[in-house]
Parts: sequence; C-alpha cells; structure tokens
Amino acid sequence: MKKNIAAVVLFLFPLCLFAQKTLLQSGPMVGYSEMREVALWVQTTQAAKVKFVYWDGQNPAQKFQTAEVSTVPEKAHAVTAIAGKVQPGKKYTYELYINGKKTERPYPLAFQSQPLWQWRTDPPAFRFATGSCFFVNEADYDRAGKPYGGDYQIMTRIAEQKPDFMLWLGDNTYLREPDWNTWTGIMHRYTHSRSLPELQPLLGSVHHYATWDDHDYGPDNSDRSFWNKDQTLAAFKLFWANPNYVLGAHGGITGTFFWNDVQFFLLDDRWYKTPNYNFTALAGEAANLAGPRPLLGGAQLQWLVDALTYSRAPFKFIVIGSQVLNPVEQDDSYTFYKEEKEKLLKAIADAKVPGVIFLDGDRHFTSMTKLERPGTYPLYDVTISPLTAGTYNPKENNTLLIPGTQVTDRNFAIMEVAGPRTDRVLTIRVMDAAGKERWTREIKASELK
Repeated sequence: MKKNIAAVVLFLFPLCLFAQKTLLQSGPMVGYSEMREVALWVQTTQAAKVKFVYWDGQNPAQKFQTAEVSTVPEKAHAVTAIAGKVQPGKKYTYELYINGKKTERPYPLAFQSQPLWQWRTDPPAFRFATGSCFFVNEADYDRAGKPYGGDYQIMTRIAEQKPDFMLWLGDNTYLREPDWNTWTGIMHRYTHSRSLPELQPLLGSVHHYATWDDHDYGPDNSDRSFWNKDQTLAAFKLFWANPNYVLGAHGGITGTFFWNDVQFFLLDDRWYKTPNYNFTALAGEAANLAGPRPLLGGAQLQWLVDALTYSRAPFKFIVIGSQVLNPVEQDDSYTFYKEEKEKLLKAIADAKVPGVIFLDGDRHFTSMTKLERPGTYPLYDVTISPLTAGTYNPKENNTLLIPGTQVTDRNFAIMEVAGPRTDRVLTIRVMDAAGKERWTREIKASELK
C-alpha cells in the first residue's frame, strides 16, 4: 500500500510543477531596491493569487513573505508586490508562489537591498548594465520582410556580467499599428516582449529601472499629441517597477532613483514634446500661434534643474530616450528644440552643477559625444543602442563625436562606479551581442567639476 501511495506522489509531483509553470507568463522580475523595501513583479497566464517568500542568504531559517496579491485580466495578469521586511545592505533569495504553490525556475532568484553607508564607510562600488531598442519578433504583426529583431542571446551575455541593476533607455518594447490604439493591443505587445525566454534569468536576479521613448509611448517619433498616451503610461507603470513618478498621475514617467551615492534622473521626452515635422515651414501668424517649442516642458525642466542643483551625487546621470548633445538635426534630436536645450545647458552652468552625464538610446547605434564648455568641465552624452532591434550606420557629421566610440551592431554597456567617496571613478565598457568588449572609457568625478 505504501509503495502504491509513493508511486502516486511521484507521478503527481511533476504534474503539479508543470501546472505551476503553465500559470507563469513572464518573470518574476526584480524592480527598484531601497534600504527598507524591494519591488517584485510577475505576470501570470490567468487570474491567480501570487506572493513571494524571501530570506537573507546568511540567515535562511528566518523567512518573510509579501502580501498575497491577485492578478486580473484587465491588467494582463501583471502585478507588483513589495518585500517590506528587508534590512539595508543584505542579499536575499526568494521564491514565487502562485495559488499557494511554489513555482520552480531553472535559474537563481535573488535581490539585494541598498546599503546604509552614509556617515559610516565609503560608498560601495557597483555595476549596472544599460541599453535601448529591445525588439522581439512576432511575424503575424510585424512588417513583411527580414525580421527586425535578433541576437536575443545578448540578454544572456548581460546576465553573465552580474550587474547590480539594468537601466533600460527607452524603446523597451515596440508598439506597432495593431497595438498602440487599444489597451488590448498594448497589453498583447508588452506581454510578448516581456515573455522572451532569453530575458527571464536577467529579470529574476537583477534589479530593473526604465525610461521610455517613442516606441513604448506610441507611434514612431510620436509627440504630445498622441491620442492614447494615458493608456501607454498606464502600461508602462504596470510592467515596470520604478520607485516614483514625480510629476503626478498625468505627468508622464519622470522620476529619479539613487544607487549608493549616484543619482539617476529618468526623463520623459514624449509627454510634452512639440511636433517637429514641417515646423520650419510655419511662418507668420501660424508660427506665433505655435508658441514655445518644448521637448521636456516647463514643469519637467524646472524639476530637473532643481533636483540637479540639490543633488550631492558625484555622478548625476540624466537618462532620456533621445540624444541631447549631438548637434545633427535628426527626427528626435534635442537640437530641434534649441531654445529649451540651451536653457537647460545654461541652467546647469549657472548653478555650477558638477558631475552631469547624459545617457540615452534611440539611434540604433552606440556613440559617445563630448561638448567642451569654456570655463567649466565638458559634458558627455553616452548613447547605447540597440539591444535586439535593427542596426543603423549613420552618415552624419557629429562634430562632437569621440573617435573610436561608434558601434553599429547590437550592443550593451556595463558601467561601474568605484573608488573612495571623494574620488569616484566611472568606467564605461561597451560590449557586443557575443559579449566581446568593443571599447572602454574612464571618467573621474574630479574631472566633472
């Protein structure tokens, strides 16, 4: 009799595991990290109850759990739970439970809380990965011809670098004609992109932060006139676990976060963006009616300048979907918005803000641009693109391009901040889809004063 029961248990056990796996659509994903809480995200295939159990790796006997939360079809069965019993500077292992049953994953599930180093030690060194333009093919809805996406193994190469977090620079999913007009279409496309098998290990043990650009906001080169931006904003907030949105419910995705002593400013280059097509053809009264031409808009620009002025971070990364310093006029360049661009650069100079670096994507090639400024330090603009989308070899005269930094195949960057508090150093390494290093540069915080 006992043998028969054991046989039944052995038979049913793998079936139970299979049943749990079929309830998991994508993730789990580790979101923002703070000293007292960490965000954990997951998407199921149908309505379910999910929770996370987690423990300090050095004290596995004491386990904690998040509140149990329900996934619902109206939100594509995606949900974020909060691990609110973490302590600063700890590394945790976690498990996912769906409908009360543990869901096994064939790779590590882990997260970390940020350390309380202030007034105690030098800030710890840390590493983050970054990139933009993440296209996942879907033949039934993509344009005809050669598939636009590829080299998905790049996500494995990123995970192998073991960064503390991944910073997504926009075009993190590509909404297409069947997608951007409806909530159903938007949820379909987000789900398809997030479910890429090669992406899952990176989601499970690396923290994630994101800004957006035109393709996860709406159509190509879309601006403030996009009719469905309230829904794409809701989708962004549903699928990413950023810590804050500083301009309120209808102010786009603008926010900020710290990692150790470095501050990141996540900007929205779409919500307030003035149309730029054929604008130079406007004349006379039509141009007067058009008024000022913002890219960021007054409220966002004022917040950014205030926040930069207040910040004491040795490096202040301004993270934005579009290139900032490239002087060439192309579809989404800040150069189309000269008045506001100059206003921002002048404000940074007038306030004597140290440590500013622009970090962006969009262009489907990687490059590093340097703007010399009389009487103060130079500004750098680091563009990292694309991850899996199509590549582009620009034929443009970027007079500020740093020689040897242009990469025209799929790539990502690993950035490390290290050194004592008073002498922090940023090292930038650009790597291709095979994990081969293409170039490296070093910037000292002392050089940005």
